[in-house]
Order: sequence, then C-alpha cells, then structure tokens
Amino acid sequence: DFEASFIRLIDKVTNGSRIEINQTGTTLYYQPGLLHGGSLEHDCSPSRSIGYYLESLLCLAPFMKHPLKIVLRGVTNDQVDPSVDVLKATALPLLRKFGIDGERMPPKGGGEILFACPVRKVLQPIQFTDPGKIKRIRGTAYSVRVSPQMANRMVESARSMLNKFLPDIYIYTDHMKGVSSGKSPGFGMCLTAETINGTILSAELASNPQGQGAAVLPEELGQNCAKLLLEEIYRGGCVDSTNQSLALLLMTLGQRDVSKVLLGPLSPYTIEFLQHLRSFFHIMFKIETKTPEEEHMGGEKVLMTCVGIGFSNLSKTIR
Repeated sequence: DFEASFIRLIDKVTNGSRIEINQTGTTLYYQPGLLHGGSLEHDCSPSRSIGYYLESLLCLAPFMKHPLKIVLRGVTNDQVDPSVDVLKATALPLLRKFGIDGERMPPKGGGEILFACPVRKVLQPIQFTDPGKIKRIRGTAYSVRVSPQMANRMVESARSMLNKFLPDIYIYTDHMKGVSSGKSPGFGMCLTAETINGTILSAELASNPQGQGAAVLPEELGQNCAKLLLEEIYRGGCVDSTNQSLALLLMTLGQRDVSKVLLGPLSPYTIEFLQHLRSFFHIMFKIETKTPEEEHMGGEKVLMTCVGIGFSNLSKTIR
C-alpha cells in the first residue's frame, strides 16, 4: 500500500505520467511525464513514514516547472525511514550548498508537514572536502501521549555520554498531548552535530510502536541515540550517511564542472545508488580512499569526484 501511495504522489507532482499495474500487482509500467509542481496535498500510507516520500521529493523538487508546496500527512517518525526532523536538519543545508535556497520545511503537529522548495535552472558544482571540527550538538527529545518525564529522562541519559565529548550541548524537549498529538503513543530522540564548516551529522531513534517488539526504557533509548551520533561523528565526512545519495545525485546533475565531496564509509544504500547513477546517467565517480592518518581524525574516508552531466531545467523560465 505504501508503494501505491508513492506512485499516486509521483502522479500528483507530474503532468502526463502514464502508470499501469497488472492485476496481480507484480508488473509496473511507468512512462514519465513532466515535473509540474505547484500547491498539493497528499495522505501518505501509515505503513511508512513521511520521510520515505520526502527523500524522493528532495531529489525532484528543484527541477519542477513551478515551486513545489506540498502538505504531507501520515507518520512523521518510525524506525525505518529518516524522520522529518533529521531531513529538516541535514538535507536542507545540503541543498543550499548546491544553490537551492529560499524555502523551509517546518514540521507541523499531528503527523502533518509542509514541504516547500524553489526551482532552479541549473545546479552549481561544489567543493566540499573539509568537514571541520565539531562545535556543538543540538537535538530534540519528543514524547507523545506518554508522561512528559520520558523526554527529560532521554535528555539526561544522552547528555551523560555526550558531555564527555563536548560541552556545547542543548537538547530540547517536545511533549504533545490531546488532539494535536496524533494517534500513536511513544517517544524518541533526534540529535545533530554541527561543525565549524557547516557540516551537519545526525542520528535518531524512536520507541517501538505499541504492541510491537519489546518495550524500551527512555534512558536506554537516549544512550543508544548518543552512541549512534558518536558513531556518525567517527565515520565523519562532509555529509552524513543518510544524505550521501542525495549529494551524489545533485553532483551528477550539476554543470559540466568538477564537483568533490568527502564522505565517510559508503553505506550499502549509497553503493547501490552509485550503480543506478551509472545505469541512468552513464557517469562514474572517481573514488579516492583517505586513511585516518591522512585526515587526522575518525575512520576511513572516501573522496568522491565527478564531472556533472550539465542537466538544465527546461521548465524553468529565463527572466
């Protein structure tokens, strides 16, 4: 059902798409239309979080004919897809580095978010090879339809670990109750680490849905989320593992100029995504390994270099 919902979303943001699915649901024929954009609304399937749909919109939105403004309703946090908070904290600053700026993606209470993105005719190449040192850690501990103390307990356990690494830490607490709190009780945490050069690394965890899996203590969740952030910092790079594929796609679609970005160890998803880039755009990246001794910090890094294909948004009017 979530795949059918995603197909309906793609049909809404395009004009002239042709979609056919056979009776058994095993074969899909898709003929792409033009990316149209505009003001839209979409009810996402509760099987996957809104992040599942947002990840694809982030790739398509800059190349629409009209600036995209879409309201998505559904699950804002789960244990599979990046949450709205993480994408807001990490993906939007990454888009700005490619010259895509001017709109925001504010989360709304009750499982509803507004995503707005301007359009661009071309993307600018980037040279993003120095992540810089971590200067501060920020985060949000949220609790919905449970005791407000859950958020405070998560913050305390996370800070007990992170204070050994850095003093500049502030984790907000967000407690919702009543009609505006959605339908599912639970709690979770989203953490981000920002460097002096504007790199943002993220980590997040959410409690198991009611009646599914073992119950988790807020102290345990806070500590595990802090460990995930420290692991992301150790991996390093200028883009966190969640947004590696988005950075590589925007580099591919850039002007016929050299783009470079330093990444941590490539995730399995990113490796598969590189294979898709080679299949669709016939482009291959130059991959150079940087050892911890060369970088003087963290784990092994990879320097990704490519020359963009020179993609231009033909729907964007020239003024």
